[in-house]
Amino acid sequence: MTSPLDNRASFAPDDDAPIPYMARTREYYAAIGYTTPYRWAHYVSAPFQPLRKALAQSRITIITTAAPFDPAKGDQGPGAKYNGGAKFYSVYDGDTSKKHDLRISHIAYDRVHTSAEDSGTWFPLPQLLRLASEKRIGEVAPRFFGAPTNRSHRVTIETDAPEILARCQADRVDAAVLVPNCPVCHQTVSLVARHLEENGIPTVVMGCAKDIVEHAAVPRFLFSDFPLGNSAGKPHDAASQAFTLELALRLLETAPSAQTTVQSPLRWSADASWKRDYNNVAALSADELALRRREFDAQKEVARTVRGTAA
Repeated sequence: MTSPLDNRASFAPDDDAPIPYMARTREYYAAIGYTTPYRWAHYVSAPFQPLRKALAQSRITIITTAAPFDPAKGDQGPGAKYNGGAKFYSVYDGDTSKKHDLRISHIAYDRVHTSAEDSGTWFPLPQLLRLASEKRIGEVAPRFFGAPTNRSHRVTIETDAPEILARCQADRVDAAVLVPNCPVCHQTVSLVARHLEENGIPTVVMGCAKDIVEHAAVPRFLFSDFPLGNSAGKPHDAASQAFTLELALRLLETAPSAQTTVQSPLRWSADASWKRDYNNVAALSADELALRRREFDAQKEVARTVRGTAA
């Protein structure tokens, strides 16, 4: 008789699991010299607003943490280093009837395993427009909205989320798809999603940092186990991007209650070793950690200057 234990050889490796971004980030910043641990937003329940009308009759918007490309702000192209000068510090919006060049060089996406070449992985507007033309949704809202990636819970909750809500209400938005990129982005959009739901607008978060989003307790979350920067699907893979958005919309329609998480069945690759790398201090030498501290401090100064100018 065969014991169930005999099947252990077919188990997935222990590290083929969602990356623990909160723990990794905490350990990483401690290793480069920031000893005060960051407190991630934590809730144990979430607001929930069902769709008021069928999706085929609903006006849908996108909320993104990507930034409009500005050639005056340094390298923002594929594979660019972290660029604090390209950050934005207040909510912006864009006309969904026009093409937009949004980039993610200003945030900490996974620069080892993805190159940020295809904006379809973080800004699903073309896919949403296609679905409107196919009558899968009623229409795309006239504007999409940019949510600043902010480490301050208070600023997000008291300033940015209410501003996004006001703009959504002005556009008579029926539901919102929120697409984060970096670890803090996932927290930001989670707080925005909670605020929108508290005020009558259903939401779904599409993301790659499962622990951060679930720690913040959102109404609906579509989790893709991909490197950061690919919340809307795989690069140069329109089928993946279409499937990912469709999963998010189905979740928007069918979630039975708050804190409903659905995991996409898509895998980044057969080899899950990419999950070992992101901000993993065990894989970094003392010299590399010191270099990263210097680079981080330099980018903080750049961002401080940009923030002062913006203010």
